[in-house]
Amino acid sequence: MSAPRALLLDFGSVISVSVFERHRETERSLGLAPDSLTWQGALDPDTDPLWQRMQRDEISERDYWAARAQEVGTAVGEPGWDVNTFLKRTRQAEPEFVVRREMRALIGAARAEGIRLGILSNEMELFYGVDLLKQMNILEEFDAVVDASMTGILKPEPRAYAIAIEQLRLAASEILFVDDQHRNIVGAVKAGLQTQYFDLRDVSGNLAAVAARLRLPQRFQA
Repeated sequence: MSAPRALLLDFGSVISVSVFERHRETERSLGLAPDSLTWQGALDPDTDPLWQRMQRDEISERDYWAARAQEVGTAVGEPGWDVNTFLKRTRQAEPEFVVRREMRALIGAARAEGIRLGILSNEMELFYGVDLLKQMNILEEFDAVVDASMTGILKPEPRAYAIAIEQLRLAASEILFVDDQHRNIVGAVKAGLQTQYFDLRDVSGNLAAVAARLRLPQRFQA
């Protein structure tokens, strides 16, 4: 397989640190009891029946996070939270806090090697809001940003990948797609993309794998 000429990334949990990884910090900041946030999503699907329902396409990703937002808001005595409120209160809306430091380095290294960069997200603007995204200087590195908040076409629908492929101006087989959800990886394979599953249980290993697939210089350290 030839080295990819473009890197297409999911935003939530791939570029950004996932909510699941920050449960203990969230409990402390919101005054919740230790270990009260038991749902672990992609980190441990067995703890999260609602996540499993999403993976079976019984509910959408937006439904999943809306339910979690309401659940946490109720737990802190503020029922009626939407996802945007949930992200702000859990520090997922601070530009320099939310982006993985190691992913920022990888993106910079890929850009230096002339690799085209894209984002394919289901709800970036919907969840984070326009004002926050304007503050994220990392987004300036990307040649294409395809967000279903505007297109209305959610992964793993084939058209979502087709739009990203078109905007990157390369053949699908020349693009490496990275996502933390198996169903989106399946959709990408069907679209002809190269793929790398981003396993939240081994973030450093995943970053190293992506760097190797892109054949980044050995001096690069994720």
